[in-house]
Amino acid sequence: MLILSSLAPEIAEVGQYESHAAFTMPGLYRVVHGIDVFDPKFNIVSPGADMSIYFPYTEKEKRLTSLHRSIENLLFDPDQNDEHLGRLDDHSKPIIFSMARLDKVKNITGLVELFGKCARLREIANLVVVAGYNNVKRSNDREEIQEIEKMHELIKTYDLFGQFRWISAQTNRARNGELYRYIADTQGVFVQPAFYEAFGLTVVEAMTCSLPTFATLHGGPAEIIEHGISGFHIDPYHPDQAASVLVDFFDKSTKDPGYWKAISEGGLQRIYERYTWKRYSERLMTLAGVYSFWKYVSKLERRETRRYLEMFYILKFRDLAKSVPLVVDDEH
Repeated sequence: MLILSSLAPEIAEVGQYESHAAFTMPGLYRVVHGIDVFDPKFNIVSPGADMSIYFPYTEKEKRLTSLHRSIENLLFDPDQNDEHLGRLDDHSKPIIFSMARLDKVKNITGLVELFGKCARLREIANLVVVAGYNNVKRSNDREEIQEIEKMHELIKTYDLFGQFRWISAQTNRARNGELYRYIADTQGVFVQPAFYEAFGLTVVEAMTCSLPTFATLHGGPAEIIEHGISGFHIDPYHPDQAASVLVDFFDKSTKDPGYWKAISEGGLQRIYERYTWKRYSERLMTLAGVYSFWKYVSKLERRETRRYLEMFYILKFRDLAKSVPLVVDDEH
């Protein structure tokens, strides 16, 4: 089987996947030869974004300008309701934008806290997030409820009204695509602050819309982005450093407007080189052939099957086998 994975062995980050090679299940099983991340089956076959929905903000003739009124309502309507909370007083500032589920691992509240703590960042930019619900009564998920409560607490603690907008989850893909481009019109950026991200489809979407992108260095985005060329890596475990990277980008863009454009174009070029559906299909066909060859010339399948059966025996059948009475001949 060919794994459609965000893992590219030739450029995997040190420490990113090695924990799968050897690990312990306390009291149950000790794995000393687990996943080999350099195995041919783990070659990357990364998906692209739908370019009929996600395309550069510079392609004016394709822009969905009919959606701008509703996008502006999402961003700037002063009403506080279940769809949007908070407000942006200065509409001239560039927007720091993020969109994800409101899960702990996505770390949206971490981004809000990072923004709240950094006076310089708040001075030069607004923050807009699209994430989950903003009312605990609308959620049945315990983890999301905790994140909703934390978000409200952060808004109060850092007095974010006027600089922060929280929009509930949006499912209209066409409008989301135009939203990325609208953020690019403000000379804004996209931030993906997850503690870990297996691939990072929103990163690809934002870059496809030519929106400069800052994303976690833990997981797939570390491979998607070339730091300082097609975007920036940030470490969610070091929010002060991440804030400094953002501030530095906005300061450089203010001094040299060409800098924002260079990163924007670098991100789009990276997408064209690696993350289009055409590239996906070509690489899938190539790697399917490569994997078939390796499977033919190696003991790959037999070795892995044996490991799996050994694990299954140790965890499940060894104790069961002890409970089965021995068969003995009848005494005469």
